[in-house]
Amino acid sequence: QTTPADEEEMKNSRIKKRVYELLCKAASSRPSNPDAGQRELHFIFFRKPERFLESEMRKGHVTAVRFEKTTLKVDSGKQVAIGTGEFEDIDCGLVLKSIGYKSVPVDGLPFDPHKGIVPNIRGRVLRSMSDDHFVPEEGLYVCGWLKRGPTGIIATNLYCAEETVASIIEDLAQEPLTPTSSHAKQGREGLLQLLDSRNVRVLPFSAWEKMDSEEKRRGSMKQKPREKLSCWDELLKVGSE
Repeated sequence: QTTPADEEEMKNSRIKKRVYELLCKAASSRPSNPDAGQRELHFIFFRKPERFLESEMRKGHVTAVRFEKTTLKVDSGKQVAIGTGEFEDIDCGLVLKSIGYKSVPVDGLPFDPHKGIVPNIRGRVLRSMSDDHFVPEEGLYVCGWLKRGPTGIIATNLYCAEETVASIIEDLAQEPLTPTSSHAKQGREGLLQLLDSRNVRVLPFSAWEKMDSEEKRRGSMKQKPREKLSCWDELLKVGSE
C-alpha cells in the first residue's frame, strides 16, 4: 500500500513509477499450475545488509546475513532509507552481491560525496554557486548511477536515460546551448576524436539493431524472447554484417 509521500514521489519520477508497476506486476503474477518443489523468489524490503555471518561448522563459509531494518524518511523532498538500530539474521548458504557501487568524482564536474552523485535536476548538471544556491550547467548532462546513485533495475537505466534525453531536447527547443563554464565542449566531434585516440571501435545504432534482431531470431528458435550474444567477437561480427 502506497503512502501520500510515495504517490508524490512517483508523480515526479517516471522511473520510480515504472519500477513500482513492474514490482506490482511481478507480485500479482502466479503460475496457474505451479509444479511441486518449484523455486520461488521473495522480495524483502526495508533491510540494509550489515555483515555476513560465518558458519561455526565450516570455516570460511557463510551461514547467514545480518540486516538492519530501515524506515523511510523525507530528505530534501525525497524519501531515503535510514537505519532503525533493529537487526535481523536471515539464514543462507549462498550470497550473491548485487548492491551496486558508489560513484567517484569526475574531474571538472560538481560532486556530492555523501550521495555519490553529480548534483542534477532531471539529468541537468547543477553547479554550486554557494552553500545553498545551484545553477544548471548549460550543455552538460548526466545519467546512470552518477545521476541517481546505485539504485534500480536494468530497466531503470532506460527510463533514467530517457529522462535525461528529454531534458536535452527541451533545452535545445528553447535555444542553442551555450556552456557557462570556461571549459570548451567539443561535442560529438570531440567525443569521436577522443575515442579514436584511445583506439575504441564505435558501432552505429544500425549495428545495435542488427544485434537486437539476431538475438530475437535465436531466441524464437528456443521459445524465448531472445538469446543473448555473449562474447565481443560475436557481437562485432553480427553488427558488422
